[in-house]
Amino acid sequence: MKNFVRLCTLLAVLWLGLWCTGNYMLSRTQNSSAKQYLVDAERIVIAMENGSEIDPDDYPEVTAVTAYDGDSELFSRKGEYIVREINGRLYRIDYTDNSGHSLAYAKKLLNIIMGVGTLMLAGTMIYLRRTIIKPFTRISDLPEELAKGGLHDPLKENKSRYFGKFIWGLNMLREELEQAQVERLEQTRNEKTMLLSLSHDIKTPLSAIKLYSSALAKGLYPDKDKQKEAALNINAKADEIEGYVSQIIRSSTDDLMHFEVNDTEFYLSRTMNRINAYYKEKLGSLSIGFTSEKFSDCMLRGDPDRLAEVLQNIIENAIKYGDGHQISISFSEEEDCRLIAVENTGVPPTDSEMDHIFDSFKRGANADGKPGSGLGLYICRRLMHSMNGDIFADALDGGMRVTVVCKKA
Repeated sequence: MKNFVRLCTLLAVLWLGLWCTGNYMLSRTQNSSAKQYLVDAERIVIAMENGSEIDPDDYPEVTAVTAYDGDSELFSRKGEYIVREINGRLYRIDYTDNSGHSLAYAKKLLNIIMGVGTLMLAGTMIYLRRTIIKPFTRISDLPEELAKGGLHDPLKENKSRYFGKFIWGLNMLREELEQAQVERLEQTRNEKTMLLSLSHDIKTPLSAIKLYSSALAKGLYPDKDKQKEAALNINAKADEIEGYVSQIIRSSTDDLMHFEVNDTEFYLSRTMNRINAYYKEKLGSLSIGFTSEKFSDCMLRGDPDRLAEVLQNIIENAIKYGDGHQISISFSEEEDCRLIAVENTGVPPTDSEMDHIFDSFKRGANADGKPGSGLGLYICRRLMHSMNGDIFADALDGGMRVTVVCKKA
């Protein structure tokens, strides 16, 4: 806001300076300009002294030339005139001074134009301040408020609606963050409740294991049958604890991988145009060859943003684990589905790795030293299944292909 005020002040000073300069220049012109009627009068005097006939029409500002014949009323008649002696005789030369009128008109016109311009400039600045600068200043504070956790107050739209879509998007972000905060708090509460419950449940088999192992260590079971029974009980209790641990892992994974999918109808081009535009530039900067096959557009069923997320995960994996030579996208059809295949060159995964490629927290042997959590393709499968689609992968000779199966609408 302060910068805008400085800009307005600077424009006002420049505009006022221009206005004053224009008036000053016109005043100088008016004061220094030669009187045309005096020039015309001198020309007439010279011509008559040389005996030439004159025609007042030849002189723009001279209206009449009258000789004095003794009538004193000649010099008392109204009008602007000068008196000159020519060849010993007095003459009245009538004139009109048009130069002064023209400069006065120009000055008046300049002041009118500058005055109207001043009003328009002031009105424009006030309008910009009220409808754009002030609302944008309020909007610019929102990211800081969101970072501090101020998620409850929605951002109201201004009547001008210049920032309609932007404010709508910010409010959507605020609502998503608020919902995520509520879900995170609920998830934390559930996790603590579950951990307290499971830790209590684990104590019983753990105590039994400690009891049986202590008895075996002290030789309290001399009978082999009793020893075997104690060992079997220890194994059973260990299986029980393993079941609790699996339940914790499964619950944690399910909470972590909760996705919301907006089921709707959309054109394939809506997603592919985004993907092609982004990765054409990104892969070009990485010097990785990128080709995307031409496709016939069709209507798909699912979530266009989630489909874009799936393709992004696949291509990012291709960048990370491929040899950096070539990545390509191709299309095919199968019954009521459209198939999108992403291929990359490089060393393909082994057969054992291919069997678990879509499992969570599974990474290939070539992932050493590379960032990642082993969740990318697992997320892709969860998302595609949520959209009633599918995803599968094939190891190729010198590369790998991941195919996404999308349902047609």
